[in-house]
Amino acid sequence: MENRRFVPVIVVLLIAVILLIYLSSSIFYTIRPGERAVLFYKFGKGMDKENIQMPGFHVKAPYNELFVYDVTENQVEETLDVLDRNGLSISVDVSVRFHPMFDKIGYIQETFQQDYVNRLVVPEVRSTVRQVMGRFSAEEIYSTKRPEVEGAIKSETEAVLGAEGNYIQMRALLIRSIKLPEQIGLAIENKLKQEQEALAYQFRLDREKSEAERKRIGAEGEAAANKIINSSLTDELLKMRGIEATQQLANSPNAKIVVIGSAKDGLPLILGNN
Repeated sequence: MENRRFVPVIVVLLIAVILLIYLSSSIFYTIRPGERAVLFYKFGKGMDKENIQMPGFHVKAPYNELFVYDVTENQVEETLDVLDRNGLSISVDVSVRFHPMFDKIGYIQETFQQDYVNRLVVPEVRSTVRQVMGRFSAEEIYSTKRPEVEGAIKSETEAVLGAEGNYIQMRALLIRSIKLPEQIGLAIENKLKQEQEALAYQFRLDREKSEAERKRIGAEGEAAANKIINSSLTDELLKMRGIEATQQLANSPNAKIVVIGSAKDGLPLILGNN
C-alpha cells in the first residue's frame, strides 16, 4: 500500500523526463565556431538584436525561436550583361567576398532574414556594376581604365553593403573576365597594337636622338681639348721636348745612329737597330 503512494510521483517524473527528451532540441542548442545567433522572444520583447549568442552551449525556453547565422566569409560569383557609355553590350564576370557584421545579425534578420545574400548582396552588386560600367567606354573597361573601373565598383559596392541598415562587410571584389563582341574586341586589340608600335618607334627615335646628341657633345669636347693642346704647343716647348727625347735615346744602351738635323733649330734623329 505504501508503494502505491509513490506511483503518481513516478508517473509525473517519467512524463517530465519524456517531455524533456522530446523538447531537448528546442531547449538546448550549441553555436559552432564561425556562427552567431539571435533569439526571438514570442511572448516578450521580440527580436533581441543587441544580445548576440556566441559559440558554445546555450539554453532557451522551448517557445523562443533561434536564428543561427554563418558569419564566415562568403563568396558570390555573377555573370552580367551590361551596357557601356555608348550603349555597347559587354559580358562581365564578377566575384565578391563578404560576411555579415557579427554584432548586427539581428538587424539583418529583421530586415532581410537569413536569405540576405539573394535579397541584398546580389541585387546591390548587380546594380553597382551596371552603374559604374555605364560611365566608361568599352575600350576603357577592357584595357586603359580597367583598374579604375574595378576600384570604383569595389568602393561603391562596399559603401552600399556596409551602409546603415544593411550591415554587410565586403572583403574583396574582383572582375574575373570581360567579354566584348568579337568585332569590337579585335578593333580594340588592333588599336592597342598600333599604339604600342607607335610608342616603340618613338622610343627608338628618342634613343637615336640621344645617341646623336651624345656623340655631338663628345666631339665638341674632343675638339675643345685639341684646341687647348694645340694652343699650348709653342716652338720653345716642342724644342725642349725634343731635346729631352734625344737625351733619353742617347743614354740608352742600345746601338744607334744619330742623324743631325740641318735646320737652324733642327734636332738630331737617332736611328738604332732596336
